[in-house]
Formats: sequence, C-alpha cells, structure tokens
Amino acid sequence: MFKEFKEFAIKGNVVDMAVGIIIGAAFGTVIKSLVADILMPPIGLLLGNVDFANLYILLKTGNPAGPYLALLEAQKAGAVTLNYGAFINNIISFIIVAFAVFFLIRSINRLKKAEPAPEAPATKECPYCLSAVPAKASRCAHCTSELKVA
Repeated sequence: MFKEFKEFAIKGNVVDMAVGIIIGAAFGTVIKSLVADILMPPIGLLLGNVDFANLYILLKTGNPAGPYLALLEAQKAGAVTLNYGAFINNIISFIIVAFAVFFLIRSINRLKKAEPAPEAPATKECPYCLSAVPAKASRCAHCTSELKVA
C-alpha cells in the first residue's frame, strides 16, 4: 500500500496539482487584499464613507450591551452578528478570481496550436484489382473499372 501511495504521490499530475493549490492560495490572499485594501475603500467613499468590513446586523447583544461602532467591537463583546459586509467583500473577491482564471485559461487556449487536419491520402485502392490509383480518379488505370470519386 505504501508503494502504491508513493507512486501516486510522485506522479506529475499530483505534484502539478499541489503547486496549483499553493499558488492558488497565494493568489487568493493577493485578491483578498486587492478587494479589502484597494477596491472597497473608494467604493465605500462613493457610497458615503461606508466601510464594508463593518457592515453587520446585530442578532444578539454581548456583554457590555451595544450599540457597537465597529464589527470588531461587537465581536469582542461576544455579540452575535450577521456579517453581510464581509460577505460582499468575499463575493467581489470571488468574481475577480473567476475573471482572472477565465482570462488565464483563455490565454492558454489561444497559445495552444490547433492540430492540423489530417491530409487526405493522395491515392486510393481499386476494390477490383487492388492497385493504387489517384484519389480523384473515377476509373482505375489498371483494370478500367469505375470507381467512386472521393
């Protein structure tokens, strides 16, 4: 069993998948920072100084009781919150990652060369005398039989 696992783990596909997961995780943190630190502050500013990370609905107050000015303050007090601002940030992150992956795959597919169509054979075999005749011939040059034109 150990030998089979070793063969499985050493195969190129598993190593490629592991590298992809590691790069994907790093890419995810970069995108999360892009959304939280670059995109959302100007959007929040346009919407009247809204900090999306602090948008939440208070479900149950904590100790001490609210009102809480920020999500972190509510969480420290042990309040139960519905953090829809963080959800909005994650949706935007997902959309950006999806577009990035789409454009990456699209670019890779464009780089792949289209396989040339197989060329039609220059000759065909006469079904009567089994001689090789040109593919476009309508009669066999050897036995004069009528042939189907390709």
